[in-house]
Amino acid sequence: LKPAAHALFKKLKDEELELLVQVVESRGAWESGCVLAPRGDPRGVKQGLPPQVLLCHLFRWPDLHQSHELKHLCYCAGAQGACGDLAVLCCNPYHFSRLAVPGIPGAPRPSICAHTPSVPTPLDPSSCLAQSCPGGDKLCSPLPDTSLSWSTVKDGCWCKLAYWEYRTRVGRLYAVHEAAVNVFCELPWGSGFCLAQLPATYRSCAVRRARGKIGRGLLLSREPGGVWAYNRSEHPIFVSSPTLSPPGACGLTVLKVLPGYSAKVFDYEWAGDGGGWQLGGEGPCDPHSIRISFAKGWGPCYSRKFITSCPCWLEVLLNQPC
Repeated sequence: LKPAAHALFKKLKDEELELLVQVVESRGAWESGCVLAPRGDPRGVKQGLPPQVLLCHLFRWPDLHQSHELKHLCYCAGAQGACGDLAVLCCNPYHFSRLAVPGIPGAPRPSICAHTPSVPTPLDPSSCLAQSCPGGDKLCSPLPDTSLSWSTVKDGCWCKLAYWEYRTRVGRLYAVHEAAVNVFCELPWGSGFCLAQLPATYRSCAVRRARGKIGRGLLLSREPGGVWAYNRSEHPIFVSSPTLSPPGACGLTVLKVLPGYSAKVFDYEWAGDGGGWQLGGEGPCDPHSIRISFAKGWGPCYSRKFITSCPCWLEVLLNQPC
């Protein structure tokens, strides 16, 4: 790939090369601008990979070979000509994630466990989603237009986040108004929902160890048709939601999302009006919610049978479509 890389680097402007160096050296620690490369096949170059595939292969995933294994992250302005110039495409390797979806050719299959517990999981009434939830502790800019037909929600936010340590909710609900939000542990990993700002009277050693693995955490984004989660940390995250389960399933599916991978964790069309979600043995479950555990899995594949046995986890309470 050396000739192909040299050919691509010659086409980049000096400021784009400098940005690429900064991005690679920081391993995408900060949200950066687009590195724009001209479209078209690098004729005469062996293994003519598209620019974004070539750079992602070189700097992030050596086993990557096909563009359909990648997904543009929501903050990339150069996705498919979104920057206004159809002749160029962003090839910033940290503006992409790999897709954590079973069955994609060439992509590793993520671990999936069907979660069918035998005893009910306690449900804190304060975490139940209603048409009007308790107010969050931070406000963002007005809700942007993301081309969703139901983009206006009654209280001005599309979801609220609740952070849990085992069975205890820590802090207040965090209202999300922007189309995407970062959830991370310590400053200065960016702006968004910083878990270090939530006070707790006591934290066990297990909780402190798990919190130490959150790092850059994850990026939650509301995109046309659903909600995506991008794992920015260096450890797996584990996700369950009603729309991750196959039709007719008697329990929740727990999806393992590896570092650098994205997954569509909620599908609005599949969820419908939320009626009829009966999860045998698990008790009541909000049909418009997502549960994400940091670093620790749960379900029949793990020693933890319920998410309330995980030391650090996040509950995403989605506002229902109007």
